[in-house]
Amino acid sequence: MGEHEGPGCVFCAIIRGEAEASIPYADDHVVVIMDIGAVTPGHLLVIPRVHAAGLEDLDEETSAHVWRIGHRMGRALRRSGLRCEGVNVFLADGKAAFQEVFHFHLHVFPRFKGDAFRIEADWGTRERSLLDREAEAVRSGLAALGSSD
Repeated sequence: MGEHEGPGCVFCAIIRGEAEASIPYADDHVVVIMDIGAVTPGHLLVIPRVHAAGLEDLDEETSAHVWRIGHRMGRALRRSGLRCEGVNVFLADGKAAFQEVFHFHLHVFPRFKGDAFRIEADWGTRERSLLDREAEAVRSGLAALGSSD
């Protein structure tokens, strides 16, 4: 889809100025909004102006800019006066990864001792042979992408 063309997409509506948002930063490529469903006060979403459902739909140049601005926003949070003892940068790509709005966006939010955000997982150590097979699968995926030059 082209710029601002996500039918029914709330983020596209915000970008077009048709829906309300609190915007601490915007440029020609991204809009940063305060997340209405914030994990902690100061929770930001970095949203590309072009509609892309997920990683597969977003060009690498725009993606790199989103991450660059995410980095800048994380640094800004630390200097903002908001409670911020740490920062999470989080991407949910796809329904299985808990993506809820299918317009690519990067979460950047302050963390502090005792906040409510949790990621529960089995953080067990994996065997080297499994890691080696998975590394080979990733190399195969990179080869399928082709040259990035």
